[in-house]
This record gives sequence, C-alpha cells and structure tokens, in this order.
Amino acid sequence: VMNSEYADEYRILEKEHDRTYNDKQVLINEFLKNGEEKYKQYVVIANDIDKENREAAKELIAKANSEVETNDKDYVFIHFILNYLPKGLIGLLLAVILSAAMSSTASELNALASTTTIDLYKRNLRREETEEHFVKATRWFTFGWGILAIIVASVANLFDNLIQLVNIIGSLFYGNVLGIFLLAFFFKYVKGNAVFIAALITQIVIFGLYALNEYDIINLPYLWLNFVGCILVIMIAFFIQSLNSKSVE
Repeated sequence: VMNSEYADEYRILEKEHDRTYNDKQVLINEFLKNGEEKYKQYVVIANDIDKENREAAKELIAKANSEVETNDKDYVFIHFILNYLPKGLIGLLLAVILSAAMSSTASELNALASTTTIDLYKRNLRREETEEHFVKATRWFTFGWGILAIIVASVANLFDNLIQLVNIIGSLFYGNVLGIFLLAFFFKYVKGNAVFIAALITQIVIFGLYALNEYDIINLPYLWLNFVGCILVIMIAFFIQSLNSKSVE
C-alpha cells in the first residue's frame, strides 16, 4: 500500500493511530490515578476511533492489493517471533510449535478413533469380530476424524481469529463434559442413564442459547456457556434421578 496511490491516505491513518494510542495511554493513566468515570468513557471512545482507523486502513490495503490478507488478528504472535526474538531462537521456537501441533493432533485422532471403535462400533455393531478387523476399523475411523478436522480448519477463516474459534467450540461442549465428570466423581447417587439424558438435554439447550446470542435475542457471551452447561447437566441429572427413584418406590 505504501507504493500505491493510497500511500498518503495510509500515512494519515498511521498518524491518527499513533495519536489515538498516545491519548489512550494518558486517559488510562488518569483513570487509574483518579478513578473518575469520565476517563473510562473517554477510553471507550478512543477505542472506537482506533477501531474505525484500523478498518479504514484495511480497506485501503484491500484497494491497493485485493489478494493481501487484511485480517491481522492471527499474526500478532508470528509478528512478535519474527521481529523481536533472536534469529536462532526463532527456528527453535517454530520447531517446538510444529512438533507440539503434530504430536497433539496425532494423539487426539488416535484417541477419537479408539473411542469410536470400542465404545460405539464394537459395542453396538460388531461384537464378534476379530482383533484384526477392529484394528482396520480404527484406521478408517482415524482417517474419517482427520477429514472432519480438515473441514473444520477450512471454515475457520469465517471467524475473527483462531482463538475465538477454539473458545467457541470449547464453550459449546466443555461445560457439559465438566458436569458429567463432577457427577461421576462426587455424586455417586446419580446413575448413568440419568446423566446421559441430562447431557443430551443440556447440549441442546447450550446450542439454543448460543444461537439466541448470535441473533442478538439474548446477551450471553459464549464463555459463560461453560458455567451454564456444567450447572444445567448436574441439575437435570439430579431431577431425572429423583423421578426414577420415585418410580421404583
């Protein structure tokens, strides 16, 4: 963009960004010193101005070269590595990141495939097959889960950044899983059938709450879904177990 016809406009935006940044630093320091609410409001206004300048800069970059990626939210860490770390440490850190990613991906795919084979396929479909058959089935399930992971990675660019995507996916399921573990460890009174039904109901409710928040019908940030899911699955499981106990009596 600095070599295009939009260079002058981009320099103006850079100066406005620097001025806004300096103003924010002063306002934040004043707010921390005095605690007056007006300074907090000024910081919010400065953030809005900074956001507008960033969007305007992205539009100029896109006009100068439509093939350039303007979403910089996933590049902050990479920019820090390339520009602030010693040269030798850069290669070492990238090798660590790649090896950790490959290791975690391999273990996750193997765990998913093994669980699918033993808990679902073997238990419900093919009880009498040989071990060789289940080994082959595990390999095919590994391949299937790998394809699913690639599909998820392909649509990840629809979100603002990868951290947000990971947090959203985790928030949809982690609360439910945590509630199930808490029931298993601390509430032996609640049986498996009640927990299973409660988990299904809770998952449907969590999906519904997330959809309502996305359409601005309710205001529930997705990170709160972890807490809501955990509490819901425990309460629903207790309720279902109490109904089952009464029916037995």
